[in-house]
Amino acid sequence: MNDREPNQKESKESVNDAVPRARKVDDQQLRVSKIRDGTVIDHLTAGEALNVLAILGIDGSSGEGVSVGMNVISDRLGRKDIVKVEDRELSQSEVDVLAVIAPEATINIIRDYAVVDKKRIERPTAVTGLLFCPNRNCITNANEPINTRFIVLDEGLQCDYCGSIVRESEVPTYLDVA
Repeated sequence: MNDREPNQKESKESVNDAVPRARKVDDQQLRVSKIRDGTVIDHLTAGEALNVLAILGIDGSSGEGVSVGMNVISDRLGRKDIVKVEDRELSQSEVDVLAVIAPEATINIIRDYAVVDKKRIERPTAVTGLLFCPNRNCITNANEPINTRFIVLDEGLQCDYCGSIVRESEVPTYLDVA
């Protein structure tokens, strides 16, 4: 066993080994490397990647590898965002909230570098227990043992108890990710 301290160059290399690498495809383009295991959220509307990270509770402190591509050229959307999260598969409730802000997205589950499941997000009819109601007087904000429930409408999410509306753009503000 080697008891010596790693030199500065070795320490830097070991940190970089954990970070997704970009590889040069040609002189004009860089591509982020594949992930071994995890989830790829593709076909996000341009500008939504940061909201997706907020919904997933990813702030960089947990140590999971995350790659984000924003305003990437897309044949289908013109421009799109893409998020790759290593070593994590999304729960159905996370997918339901994503469907509210990114109904055109696709979820790819990756295992051992291969796509093992690919599906388009389907917009749910309701979302339970994932958002705070913006109405301070709502029963769900009164320390009662009741989960929030929002009905998904074209104009946003409507609290099933008090009728308050949360617009799609406001969803990250009212996330209950505790």
